[in-house]
Amino acid sequence: MKKTGIIIAIIVGIILIWGIGAYNGFVKKQEAMTTAWGQVENVYQRRADLVPNLVALVKNYSEYEQGTLIAVTEARAQKAASTIVNIENYTESDLKDFQTAQDELGESLNRLIVSVENYPDLKANEEYLTLQAQLAGCENRILTERNRFNEAAKAYNQSIRKFPGNLIANMFGFEKRPYFEADEGADRVPETF
Repeated sequence: MKKTGIIIAIIVGIILIWGIGAYNGFVKKQEAMTTAWGQVENVYQRRADLVPNLVALVKNYSEYEQGTLIAVTEARAQKAASTIVNIENYTESDLKDFQTAQDELGESLNRLIVSVENYPDLKANEEYLTLQAQLAGCENRILTERNRFNEAAKAYNQSIRKFPGNLIANMFGFEKRPYFEADEGADRVPETF
């Protein structure tokens, strides 16, 4: 009887140690995902911080854009900056709203930059060229950080869904998290005119 009690105690001890390790692994992956999200927010914020400089520069060169594109770009920059996602408890809808605000800002910036084609002096302005290069760099970093976030979310999601870890994950409320997804229609080749 004493031998059976020792074996049961050893088995319970092994299960307990495994459970603690699994739980801590989930926490580690969740923190990696939170860190990756912080980087996503950082690069989007960097882009938003560049908008006032670009807008001010374009205002000095244009009349038409002041009333339309500049106002839209400024409004969308404010909306994008104020759209917050609580990474600890976000949903697919939260991520979609965040991405929609960021996409709207990106579209406004693209239209504003295209409108600059009408102003050769502005296109040749060194400050404008620097801002344009910084914005292009931001777009590249956004893509990189979104990919890193998706990889962290994938590692987290896989770990909480695999057996037997999913038993611990379900017991402590670790839930699957959504990814950034491609924009609707991104799988189609654009039409040329």
